Amino acid sequence: MQTFFRYNWMVREEWYKWCEDLTEEELLKPRVGGVGGILKTLFHIADVEWSWTMGMVGKPDFQEDFAEFSSLEKVRELDARFRLEVEPFVLSWNEGMERNVFTEQQPDGSMAANAWGEIMRHMIAHEIHHIGQLSVWAREVGKKPPSANVIGKGLVDNLPGKV
Repeated sequence: MQTFFRYNWMVREEWYKWCEDLTEEELLKPRVGGVGGILKTLFHIADVEWSWTMGMVGKPDFQEDFAEFSSLEKVRELDARFRLEVEPFVLSWNEGMERNVFTEQQPDGSMAANAWGEIMRHMIAHEIHHIGQLSVWAREVGKKPPSANVIGKGLVDNLPGKV
């Protein structure tokens, strides 16, 4: 679990760096698919990760307004602030947490219950899904996207024969 969160955080940082060469206009330009654009998608990824984590640990979640974070610097700062709460939870993850239950009220008034392990895997898949969308948009603006390859990122330590 932790390996894929570290992977997502590493790739997200690569995307922030990649975005530094784009104009604000390109970052904010409405695009087909996803949540509507490059910067808005990066904002959404960090916000969703934080929101689910807050729900699992029983802290209040609030909806951030993208209009208040519509620059690369502001999204990065928000992500860093969120990570201060998300990372300790992820790093404390253990098998005993897999079946903890998170319940939430649905818009229709019914209650939904999900296992924490399922939510954590959803959070991982959610970001990978949106990174794929960013990769398509990167090609549309004529730039090579950061690599999505897990291999070679040094995420697994202490392997026999690894130098």
